[in-house]
Amino acid sequence: MTQKFDNSGTLGTNRRKEKDSHPSHSGQALIDGKPYWISAWIKEGKDGKFFSLAFKPKEAKADAPAAKKAEDYSDEIPF
Repeated sequence: MTQKFDNSGTLGTNRRKEKDSHPSHSGQALIDGKPYWISAWIKEGKDGKFFSLAFKPKEAKADAPAAKKAEDYSDEIPF
């Protein structure tokens, strides 16, 4: 297992890329002690090629519904 250092990460080729809009590179980082996913796209600018980056907290999944807690349920019958 690789040792993880705060405010650092790894980035590699995204082998699961299926569309042009998917990132060309992906990886993970540890920022302020919290794990993040990294997405990177190679872009072309006036000074040449560069990486455009996006960071997303690992614990947050945008398309996953929030888990319900016991207090979210009611014992009342709705009729």
